[in-house]
Amino acid sequence: MYKATVNVTLKKSVLDPQGKTVLHALETLGFQGVKDVRVGKYFELAIDEEKREKAEEQVRAMCDKLLINPVIEDYSFKLNEA
Repeated sequence: MYKATVNVTLKKSVLDPQGKTVLHALETLGFQGVKDVRVGKYFELAIDEEKREKAEEQVRAMCDKLLINPVIEDYSFKLNEA
């Protein structure tokens, strides 16, 4: 059994209006030191697989087929034994 944590972020070339909204809200609250905010997604997946390579393959397939939009998003993941 493995636990995968997947972080999804917008590609650097893609505008992030939600991040800009959060940045403005932080500035309004007095947090003037923040210069940029990028908003993303986070997933935790429990993978019932004995071999690490197979679990990694499944996570990549899930990301490529459903969890991300490869046109505008990048992802990274970590896999740990559960």
